[in-house]
Amino acid sequence: MTTPYPFTAIVGQDDLRLGLLLNAVSPAVGGVLVRGEKGTAKSTAVRALAALMPEVSVVPGCRFSCDPAAPDPACPDGPHASASGVSRAARTVELPVGASEDRLVGALDIERALAEGVKAFEPGLLADAHRGILYVDEVNLLHDHLVDLLLDAAAMGASYVEREGVSVRHAARFLLVGTMNPEEGELRPQLLDRFGLTVEVAASRETDLRVEVVRRRLAYDDDPAAFAARWADEEGALRARIADARALLPEVRLGDGALRQIAATCAAFEVDGMRADIVMARTATALAAWAGRTDVLAEDVRQAALLALPHRRRRNPFDAPGLDEDKLDDTLEQNSGEDDDPDPDGPGGGGPPPQGDGPDTPPRPEGGADDTPTPSVPEQGGEQGGEREPGQPRPGGGGEQQPVRAGEPFRTRMLSVPGLGEGAAGRRSRARTEHGRTTGARRPKGALTKLHLAATVQAAAPHQRARGRSGPGLVVRRDDLRQATREGREGNLVLFVVDASGSMAARQRMAAVKGAVLSLLMDAYQRRDKVGLVTFRGKEAAVVLPPTSSVDAAAARLETLPTGGRTPLAAGLLKAHDVLRVERLRDPSRRPLLVVVTDGRATGGPEPVALAGRAARLHEAEGTASVVVDCESGPVRLGLAVSLAGELGGTAVTLDELRADSIAGLVKDVRDNSRRAA
Repeated sequence: MTTPYPFTAIVGQDDLRLGLLLNAVSPAVGGVLVRGEKGTAKSTAVRALAALMPEVSVVPGCRFSCDPAAPDPACPDGPHASASGVSRAARTVELPVGASEDRLVGALDIERALAEGVKAFEPGLLADAHRGILYVDEVNLLHDHLVDLLLDAAAMGASYVEREGVSVRHAARFLLVGTMNPEEGELRPQLLDRFGLTVEVAASRETDLRVEVVRRRLAYDDDPAAFAARWADEEGALRARIADARALLPEVRLGDGALRQIAATCAAFEVDGMRADIVMARTATALAAWAGRTDVLAEDVRQAALLALPHRRRRNPFDAPGLDEDKLDDTLEQNSGEDDDPDPDGPGGGGPPPQGDGPDTPPRPEGGADDTPTPSVPEQGGEQGGEREPGQPRPGGGGEQQPVRAGEPFRTRMLSVPGLGEGAAGRRSRARTEHGRTTGARRPKGALTKLHLAATVQAAAPHQRARGRSGPGLVVRRDDLRQATREGREGNLVLFVVDASGSMAARQRMAAVKGAVLSLLMDAYQRRDKVGLVTFRGKEAAVVLPPTSSVDAAAARLETLPTGGRTPLAAGLLKAHDVLRVERLRDPSRRPLLVVVTDGRATGGPEPVALAGRAARLHEAEGTASVVVDCESGPVRLGLAVSLAGELGGTAVTLDELRADSIAGLVKDVRDNSRRAA
């Protein structure tokens, strides 16, 4: 068995370790989401925590880890007779990104359920994680329906499995930990809210700390057992402290003064709902127990706010999590009370968890966890403007203008790909999915996941006499089983091709165009799409952002997009064709939607308009669904964007028609045009 890296040997990452330890003390806090760049010990810390968790006593032979002192009366393996339990280490169960629903919650043997009327249940990962740790690496890449099931189980402490009227329930209480790299895509705000705490991690910029990280890691890789032995005393002390804090937790008193501070803080930061108040209360209580106190102090409330509120304050998908600490301090001071605050110099103090002050611990830099460097903004595409008045051409730059800020975003009409796809789960276009409304039945390919009961009975009914049926039960064989086919929604690849040439460079118009693209990006975020961004200006086109799930990265590229020069429309369309060709090879099931944002003009080179038409027909020949956002303005309209949409086999919409509250029928137009082209 591989020796895990010691938790106390992790250098720095104070917030990460504190968030994990608070959940170990009080699982009711609701888990922790760890956000940060790659290579910041996220997974290492989670796996190391398992060695610190107290052992659990379980009923012998129970697949659901029932506590012999209080067995679950609804346990599928029960009822359990009174018996002495056996102790084992708390488990750390990892949920793979590509796991199925049945692997997560468990599966029923439908054939036995129909033929014998028994609940033959095979437990899933939620059962394995009961009374332990459930770890989801790259939780932002997990399918939405799995995240919903996971968080519902974490909130209710139980998992429910239902298949055509046959249901099983079992306890599922675990410490939920998710890790993610924001560059690979964000979680929806409503899913962020379901995690109790969120911590941001980043690599230290302190030379001494980085040296110590490398030194310890090399020592561990050379001899894991010997390295772990050096930290055995620190690990034992921390394990004992967790057990003591757990025992003290029921005695901790959350006074009215602290409770008022919690409520006032959540109200001051305009947090939606009441979950934040409850999580802050539980976190502050766990902090007091961790410090060895039985009363919650203002410092506990402050630390709880820093862990529980930042990710709940995002007002739109592109807002970075954060909290104004000056405002937090003012709010706490204004609502401070002296009615039940004990002596702040009481036992235990309120310090952070042990910092790995063992062998080879380097000097600590000034400051604390709040000094963690903020991850750098992704490198922006395109040339940057120099120091000059906004809108003025760069000397010798071919008329290039400084980037224009995007206009106010708005709710857009839904654009979808026609037909029926089979891509990744999402919220844009119609698709055959595991979830959604039932549209038919078929023979299962592999394991049966969604039984179509009526079709199964219909297939088995003609053979009952030949099979010797003599009782009331239906004689069902595996060949009779029918899989339900369902229709839901898929996510698509939305590739934006944005005209950044001089013809689009009027500041007021370009601000409106960027606002429209930003609005479409927000819509893509909510519908779980991948996005890409191609721009064209001057003499060529460029892939500013390759297809990615990180929609906020596309928004950042868009914000700094410079404009100016000629309009190589054909180059933009050809570059988009190359991008889509590669993506079809990488992910053939994800259907693309091409969104061209232009006024339709084409300049530069011989016969630019004819060349753009030929490039457009390449997309039309491959059946790529497309929409042209017509940015032409002024009293005289040439209708070039509409002509381009005809060459693409798609539809054209104006900026006004793109708004959700404009004229009806935009999606119908997209579909009708595609049908006529077919």
